[in-house]
Amino acid sequence: GPAVRRRLDHWTPPAEHSLSGRVIAITGATSGIGREAARQCAAAGAELVLLNRNARRAEAVAAALRNAGAAAVTPVECDLADLESVGRAARTLEALPALHGLIHNGGAMAQRLELTPQGLETTAAVHVVAPFVLTTLCARRLRDASARIIVVTSGGMYAVPLDVEALRRPREPFDGVRAYALAKRAQVSLVEQCGPALRECGVPLVAMHPGWVDTPGLRTSLPRFRRIMAPLLRSPAEGAAAIAWLLTAPADTLGRGALWLDRRPRSAHRSARTRRSDTPQARAQLVRFCRYASGLTPAQLRVWN
Repeated sequence: GPAVRRRLDHWTPPAEHSLSGRVIAITGATSGIGREAARQCAAAGAELVLLNRNARRAEAVAAALRNAGAAAVTPVECDLADLESVGRAARTLEALPALHGLIHNGGAMAQRLELTPQGLETTAAVHVVAPFVLTTLCARRLRDASARIIVVTSGGMYAVPLDVEALRRPREPFDGVRAYALAKRAQVSLVEQCGPALRECGVPLVAMHPGWVDTPGLRTSLPRFRRIMAPLLRSPAEGAAAIAWLLTAPADTLGRGALWLDRRPRSAHRSARTRRSDTPQARAQLVRFCRYASGLTPAQLRVWN
């Protein structure tokens, strides 16, 4: 775990002012890994934009960060389960003088099948389509600032293959844990597929696995797993540590891998089964699904061409 790798790799925390003058937007920053990532980025001097569907909770976190000395914190309403809300948030980000980092951390594990206003299964919308839309709509602003984009994924993806049809039409009976793992698998495949297009513009796009972290979401959604794994779970601070590092590490470092854990590039697969599913054809199907589900125009989608 991080306690061992910290010593082996001689980790040092991001310097106190390493993110000064940089504007970092983060989804899902009101609890768990997202809130801790916001705190660590603020401690490094970043100006923060908190994208969250619950305005009251976002403002409470913003106030706490300001009281702790954050340079600037702005909450912005953004419901990842509603692409219209995502579009409004993107317009707010586009109006900023600069945007140096976008952290896709927000997530949800549904207990039952639910559809978004756009007719998408909620888990697929929140974890896959919404980040695709937000990145696409903010691409110009991100390019202008040579920004970094970080997608926070989960080890649950290692258990399932890439299955775009299951994202589009979940199997019955609905299994929220499987839907979550499928969405996380799709996240990483999408990063590996779309990353080169942004990297050519000087915008690294990477995924990071925070390890198994004791978050409120884990306690609510997987209580039995939490009880079994309790001695091995990381704190939110340990889970978030690599996010601030990825924002400050040299740009050429990020080119070494599309998926990171504990400051090391990792394979997206641990079994032949998932590797066989992640074909160029399946990835192309995933991109088509995101483009269609996004509702964006061909002109808006040109960033990926």
